[in-house]
Amino acid sequence: MSPDGPEDQSLTPGELPDVPEVPEVPGLPAPEAEVEVELRPQRRLRIWQLAPIVTLAAIGSLMFAFPLAFQIGDGGAVVAMLGLLISGCAVGWGMTAARRVGYTWPGLPARGSGARTDWRVAALYAVVCVTLVVLAVWRVARLR
Repeated sequence: MSPDGPEDQSLTPGELPDVPEVPEVPGLPAPEAEVEVELRPQRRLRIWQLAPIVTLAAIGSLMFAFPLAFQIGDGGAVVAMLGLLISGCAVGWGMTAARRVGYTWPGLPARGSGARTDWRVAALYAVVCVTLVVLAVWRVARLR
């Protein structure tokens, strides 16, 4: 060891060594503090993903609702069923987009989280969805 330096250079765990400050150089900007920035993009649905899904859902819903509301003649059932089909396509696209950004069905854990599935919530959600689809198809079938 040199006689000029401190005798004990060991650090305890969690202790940071002393770092000399950077001197200011005339003509150069002052050094700034480091800023941590998240490099991964945020996982959320963007407007360009949502716009076609919302548009299809709106068109399908209107095609389904107008024949039911105004009791259009023989073609009403066909138009209403086509509206249900278009709405179903919008739902499928929405589920695909949501899955790509990491969303899951109610009751199901996120992929890789290690959490357990809550089958009661998943079953309740499935029963409600199936009931709504059956009622919609039944209503369209009654148009004939």
